[in-house]
Amino acid sequence: MDKSRREREIRRYETILESLDDAVYAVRPDGTIAYVNDRYAEMKGASREELIGSQIYDWVTEEAAAKVTQVRRETEASDRDAGSVEYEFLTADGERFPVEIRFTRFGDDNGEDGEPLDRVGVIRDVSERKRREEALRRKNERLEEFASIVSHDLRNPLNVATGWLDLAREECDSEHLDHVTRAHERMNSLIDDLLTLARDGEGIDETDRVPLRELVEACREGVEFVEPCREGVDTADATLRVDTDRVVRADRSRLRQMIENIVRNSVEHGGAGVTITVGDVDGGFFVADDGHGIPATDRENVFETGYSTTDDGTGFGLAIVESVAAAHGWEVRVTDSADGGARLEFTGVDVLD
Repeated sequence: MDKSRREREIRRYETILESLDDAVYAVRPDGTIAYVNDRYAEMKGASREELIGSQIYDWVTEEAAAKVTQVRRETEASDRDAGSVEYEFLTADGERFPVEIRFTRFGDDNGEDGEPLDRVGVIRDVSERKRREEALRRKNERLEEFASIVSHDLRNPLNVATGWLDLAREECDSEHLDHVTRAHERMNSLIDDLLTLARDGEGIDETDRVPLRELVEACREGVEFVEPCREGVDTADATLRVDTDRVVRADRSRLRQMIENIVRNSVEHGGAGVTITVGDVDGGFFVADDGHGIPATDRENVFETGYSTTDDGTGFGLAIVESVAAAHGWEVRVTDSADGGARLEFTGVDVLD
């Protein structure tokens, strides 16, 4: 009965191991392979019969063997049973791709039929993750270069033009100069939004506990952030209503920037007397207004950079909103508010209270 029960247990564990999408292996103290699952054989490009009984290091590169050996030594020296390392996996055909291995030492435990095992490991193909990391690295490099161009190559000529405009005003009084002033102001707004978009495209390293009520009321009353939501847009007649007591984990300054842009967008499109409401949704919060709303046909485009339905809009406000949400790992979608205006819902938020 004990033997039958043990055999059933073994078959059950083997079924579990075979169902994994990761490669699993077990090695004896002499370095020979005692077990591999089908996924390991598939990744290696060899049969299980070829692998079992062979030396584990016969199937890896010298660099990979050195890496794994070093981590094993460090693990044993620190009396830890588990370790992990990334290296290039070598197939039977000589192809290579990045993997992450996590292994555990067996100690004095025995394998099947009393056969001693030294360690077991799980290997995961991380090619897709590496591609995403490389794409993100290239994107951040382009953003840094772009921000440098914007802040220097565009701002400096604009400052020179503004200086010449001031001199021109001393010599003559013309309504044409007012048009030049407004053009300069618009260019400054575009540069500011471009720099914000470039900055908010970067990842977030640190987050804080941020009470939404406190943040939104600070935007309205100027208690904590010196009226950040009023800066650059007339919200004197706008109403901000807070229907949430949630605390979220976020980058405080970027969340402030996001709320500011939503308020500015609501006022620009809904009028100075618009009412803006912040409330709860499952897994996050929403910001809604009672303005004119966003037509369903435009909702796929509103987050695109440069997209605007007004002549004086920069077209970066909601692009910045989406960028901040994405940096937090949040999802954002546009829908109708209860009052017929626009409603932005943020989900996937780390809600603390």
